[in-house]
Formats: sequence, C-alpha cells, structure tokens
Amino acid sequence: MKKVTLVKSTIGAKPAQKATAKSLGLNKIGDFIIHEDNATLAGKVKVIAHLVKVENA
Repeated sequence: MKKVTLVKSTIGAKPAQKATAKSLGLNKIGDFIIHEDNATLAGKVKVIAHLVKVENA
C-alpha cells in the first residue's frame, strides 16, 4: 500500500498533470489517497512526481 499526498499546487501544472492529480482524487494541497502499489499507480505518480509525496502506508 502506498500513501500519496499532494504537497504542491497544480495551478502552474500542465493540463495532463492536473488531470492525473484529479483522477487520483487529489484536489487540494494536503489531500491524500491510499492505494495498492501497482503499475497504474506508479505511472500516474511518475507524471506528477514533483507535486506529490509518496510513502508506504
């Protein structure tokens, strides 16, 4: 399980990065999700790696 937390704003991010954050359910700074660690999550996190913090849950 991975905990993904949005730590930076998506205001200056590219549209694809904003869409990725929204698809993960991360709307505001401080929002977090807990997901199974799989390839889909890894790909999404890679796109917005500069905006999020990932830790084991």
